[in-house]
Amino acid sequence: MTTNNHRVAVIGGGMTGLAAAWALQKARKQMPIEYELIEASAQLGGKIQTDVTEGFVIERGPDSYLARKESMTRLAREVGLEGELVRNDTGQAYILKDDQLYPIPGGAIMGIPTEIGPFIRSRLFSSIGKLRAAQDLVIPSFTHENEDVSLGYFFRKRLGDEVVDQLIEPLLSGIYAGDLDTLSLQATFPQFQQLEAKYGSLIRGIKASKGKQSQSQVGKKQGMFLTFRRGLQSFIETIEQHLDEKAIRKKTEVRFCEREGKRYRLTFNDGTVQTYDHVILTTPPYVTGRLLEPYVDVDYMREMKATTVATVAMAFKSEDLHIPYEGTGFVVPRKSRYEITACTWTHKKWRHTTPEGHALVRCYVGKPGSESIVHETDEAIVEQVQKDLDQIMTVKREPLFYKVTRWKKAMPQYEVGHRYKLEKVRQELKKAMPGIILAGAGFDGIGLPDCIDQGEAAVATVLEEIL
Repeated sequence: MTTNNHRVAVIGGGMTGLAAAWALQKARKQMPIEYELIEASAQLGGKIQTDVTEGFVIERGPDSYLARKESMTRLAREVGLEGELVRNDTGQAYILKDDQLYPIPGGAIMGIPTEIGPFIRSRLFSSIGKLRAAQDLVIPSFTHENEDVSLGYFFRKRLGDEVVDQLIEPLLSGIYAGDLDTLSLQATFPQFQQLEAKYGSLIRGIKASKGKQSQSQVGKKQGMFLTFRRGLQSFIETIEQHLDEKAIRKKTEVRFCEREGKRYRLTFNDGTVQTYDHVILTTPPYVTGRLLEPYVDVDYMREMKATTVATVAMAFKSEDLHIPYEGTGFVVPRKSRYEITACTWTHKKWRHTTPEGHALVRCYVGKPGSESIVHETDEAIVEQVQKDLDQIMTVKREPLFYKVTRWKKAMPQYEVGHRYKLEKVRQELKKAMPGIILAGAGFDGIGLPDCIDQGEAAVATVLEEIL
């Protein structure tokens, strides 16, 4: 690197870091910028890992992203992969309750009922539970602007415990793998609070927003999610190919981050030292906190919780697996006796992942406060998963093979007060270490497009400060 150029370090090679590196790569065509993307592990992509075995395309981490969040599709277009995008097949999703699968009521948005008929006919809830949910239509708004409460408190107040425990909790836990009664409403789904304030009812608000979306959509119903035909890792690899090879440092861990005048000196695990004008930190909060500790109060980042989960993918011949339900999978309430928290019939939801004449099932284990199964052996985890699945489907033979992937402290938990505490950290950081920028799944959104947005926003901040 030449000393005349503005030097930027991007720490962490997950989705956020890659998006930042790509934005810097484009920016340096017009500006005197040089960057380095620094990753502690041997490969980029973070939790995005795709395994291809015997024709099966198996995601070990996330398997897709929300199509309506367009930044990832735009980035795919920029690197020439738009033609590889695949939309999920639609189908009935279920809730597992008392050894039986119950269809999620039609019209439910994130578990919130918007159509009376399907909700009334559903056998998932008792009559009392249905009547309690209907009270949402008459209960006045109870939160104030900028007031943060837990998701559980908010939904229980509006719709009652039964709908929350049997439907909303398992659906939302599938996203955050957390405890609804501690997760922050403002940091996860602030739009629900806004709809309640505007319409005086969550049901009316969701129904109104759904109606506006329906007017803009024409034709056959499409799946809500997108992925890549060769797996999400193909996206990571393609971005890497578009980056400057000399700017990527793998197997490189940052040991210290020290302020040196208006610049920052990074010390790496191999003993080398480099100095940069800006540093974009995309590492998990506990890692970020360790690097910043000498300069700012990092108690929140150090104490911020993250849940541990595992994914279990099992491949079968079609005739060896009988699923007596038409659909794409199911989720499991946290209070159930099952260890699995969700199951996707991948060969039905993502047909491109599975060779003809075969089936692929992907299950999840690990509940907040009850994560011990994740630390069991692969064999013990698979045995428990099969035991759970035996209650609702017929498995005639052992799987052709299975893949167990553990993600320790992988799902950051945005608990009540998250946005306020994070803003306080950022304000202190701006005073003590201007030029250090925080971004990533631990801060402002865990979805892949959210991470891309954060990486690009971090670079926009860098460019503004340079100019």
